[in-house]
This record gives sequence, structure tokens and C-alpha cells, in this order.
Amino acid sequence: MNTVEFTGNLAENSRKVGLSAEGGVCRLLYEKSCGAVVYRKYHGNTEILLVRHVRSGYWSFPKGHIEKGENEVETAIREIKEETGIDVLVDTGFREIVTYSPRRDITKTVVYFIARAKSLNLTAQQEEISDIRWIEIDRAGERLTYDNDRAVAKKAKAFIALMK
Repeated sequence: MNTVEFTGNLAENSRKVGLSAEGGVCRLLYEKSCGAVVYRKYHGNTEILLVRHVRSGYWSFPKGHIEKGENEVETAIREIKEETGIDVLVDTGFREIVTYSPRRDITKTVVYFIARAKSLNLTAQQEEISDIRWIEIDRAGERLTYDNDRAVAKKAKAFIALMK
């Protein structure tokens, strides 16, 4: 997580957006995560991998924070391996960005790629992931918790359909 500091007379403007500006310093937090819509072909169908998070219980795609020295693709590959135990091949031709605010003082950006599963032995990272499921891509919207993830899944389905 990064902290962005703005200095100067911010008290009035900060109150307008619901932030505090103690001592003339306003702190806004910015997070960036990377992950992927991981897919496999199974009995003629396309399935995507969804994870359920321990703390909040929401269903989403595997993703996580960028570590120092990593690029977006390296982060996605590492996080998928950590959360699910599988290896993937990332296709950077698909790159979707989702931005939202999990809290008033935080802006979070998530970069999603498409990734093909190279291995299939799933192992959940117990500290963060309570469940992992392969879901037929047409039914993913029923399981995904958030609308922005449903939109990413829809775009991923169209992208995968165009692949050879």
C-alpha cells in the first residue's frame, strides 16, 4: 500500500471529500494488485478459476499486491501460485483494469490478465483462501460477488472465444 501526501491548506477541501487533514497533511492510500482470469478447457467447455477469500467471504479471481521489484505479470503469476498452487501462462493481450474504493481513504486498482492453467492440482493458501472452484464461464456471474468482476468475466469470455 502506498501513501500519497498532499500538503498545504487542505482542511476545507478534505472535509468536502470526507477525509481528515490534520496539521495540513491529508493522507490518501493507494493500493495496486494484479491477477488473472485463469481458464482451462474441460470436456469442451471453458471453465474459470474462482477463489473465496477467508476474511470477507467474497468470490473473485486470484490476485494480490505487487511486491518491490515485480512487474504486473510477475505479480499475477506469483499470486496465482500462492493462492491456488497452480502454474499459469499469462496472455498480456487481455488487460482489464478495475478501480474502486474499499474504504473512503483508499483507492484500489486491480489489473487482470487472462491466464491458461498449466497445472491443475489446486491447493488453497489457507491464510487467505477458504475455497477454490473451477466454474463454467457462462455460470461465473452467479458465483462472483461483485459486478466489476462479472464485467471482467464477460470480457474474458469474449477474449477466450476469439483465441485459437
